[in-house]
Amino acid sequence: MYARFKATELVKILAPEAQIPIQHYLRQPHRLVTAITNPQLMTKEAENLYNLKMRPINFMEIYHFQPTVKLKVKSDAKGTVFLSSQECHIEGIDYINRRFSLKLKGILYPKTIENKTMLHGQADLEVGVDVPAALVFTPKALVEMTGNGLLKSILGRIKQRLVTQLLQDYQEWAATEINIQEPSKSQLSADYGF
Repeated sequence: MYARFKATELVKILAPEAQIPIQHYLRQPHRLVTAITNPQLMTKEAENLYNLKMRPINFMEIYHFQPTVKLKVKSDAKGTVFLSSQECHIEGIDYINRRFSLKLKGILYPKTIENKTMLHGQADLEVGVDVPAALVFTPKALVEMTGNGLLKSILGRIKQRLVTQLLQDYQEWAATEINIQEPSKSQLSADYGF
């Protein structure tokens, strides 16, 4: 039995105010990747290409596996970030690895109205898999409901990290950039005898 699972997550977040607009931050896709993933599970493979080892997945208490996804992340001059999966590998279970496909597409972009910037985004995750023999007699509707729920929870965790870590990283980055660009008053006094 072949099953296809799908989930979509929408994001709409008010960006915190900072002296440097969030568009500048979003032009650095590596910051987005490190903010929304566990750094211990992610490695950079090439420019804008990352290997992300996902958290172990437990499917219907029968199968436990850990996908590794190759992600391409790029941004444009307006600060729109595009994310897409390039390939996926399942470690440990050859049967599933040969019969498994994962597609992830995402977009995150800033939109400013009346001096307030909102981040809008959407992530679509789709998984296709030949259901192993142990689940052949399980009703397809139950398998699909479980799979869709699992994908929704994965996207929910990513959204939560966007809301917390990404915004926190942006604020820290903006504060650091301001400190680098503007010498402190004490440094000016020392340099110019004020």
